[in-house]
Amino acid sequence: MTLILSAGDHFVGNDLFTSAIRAANPDRDDLRFRELLLPWPHEPFGDVGTVSEASDRVEELIAALGDAEVAVTQMAPFVPEVFQAAPALRMIGVCRGGPVNVDLDAATAAGVLVSFAPGRNAQAAAEYAIGLMLAAMRRVVTGDAELKNGVWRGDYYSYGNAGTELGGSTVGLVGYGAIGRIVARVLIAFGARVLAFDPYADADAIAADGVEAVALPDLMRRSSVVSLHARLTSDSRHLLDAPMLELLPEGAVLVNSARGGLLDYAPLPDMLRSGRLGALALDVYDIEPPPQDWPLLSAPNVVLSPHLAGATRQTAERAASIVADDVRLFLDGARPEHVANPAVLERLVPHAG
Repeated sequence: MTLILSAGDHFVGNDLFTSAIRAANPDRDDLRFRELLLPWPHEPFGDVGTVSEASDRVEELIAALGDAEVAVTQMAPFVPEVFQAAPALRMIGVCRGGPVNVDLDAATAAGVLVSFAPGRNAQAAAEYAIGLMLAAMRRVVTGDAELKNGVWRGDYYSYGNAGTELGGSTVGLVGYGAIGRIVARVLIAFGARVLAFDPYADADAIAADGVEAVALPDLMRRSSVVSLHARLTSDSRHLLDAPMLELLPEGAVLVNSARGGLLDYAPLPDMLRSGRLGALALDVYDIEPPPQDWPLLSAPNVVLSPHLAGATRQTAERAASIVADDVRLFLDGARPEHVANPAVLERLVPHAG
């Protein structure tokens, strides 16, 4: 018998995990499941010990694990004490783009394989980024709010207040992974010229997509719309700082649906009030949720949403399915597709290195 802990939440629920794993293993009758329900998103995630973006439920996780050999989760906090308390554990499947809620050093030291689910929300996040661009460029949010308050803003049709189109615009993408590639494809279909900055992407592959690979300062100078799609690392924190933001053309639109730490938010209120920045659309923040006195809440031409870019049912289903496939491979003695700590492979999956 193989005991699997499903530590789901209110987005990727235990029903999605268990049904996906059963569907991926139709011929196995030795799988048994135990469940732990974590509170996200009804309670925000945060730093827990040595990990980030996790639900603070260490004791509950330890109690639920027991002698489980496999755990699947999105938000469970796999800190060192969890590994110490769960000697039977051999694999953790994390249904997100990076297993930031798992201490990889502790997992590797304990001989626990960690897999993850890259690309699970790429389609959702790409569609949302396009929606934020359009909302910011065409006054969708302000027009809606004012009309509901009984104000008909016919002056938005005056030349000075009119929006701009994606077609014919130059749009710069900061980051060109799975999400950036989908965004580029949609933008090109609109008729936009697309630039991309990504030091980790292949320039020839970018060019093959009809996109021009450029240095970041060049992208900032040439783009009337800039959208962020990079991963947050120590190197990319505040990648768009005040000097970089000053390179934007007058009236440019800035969109961040990736990670709050990529952007220095401090200069933005003044840039918006002066018209130096034409509009700003945000789905992520340096502090989540932002405090009520956050300056951007009262700045003009700002579109805000509460970190929703990946929030589709298809994302949750896809995430569970990706993890389930890796669990199947692991249980079959093969190499999982998406391994975060390959150093443990030879110990756990001898024929899959």
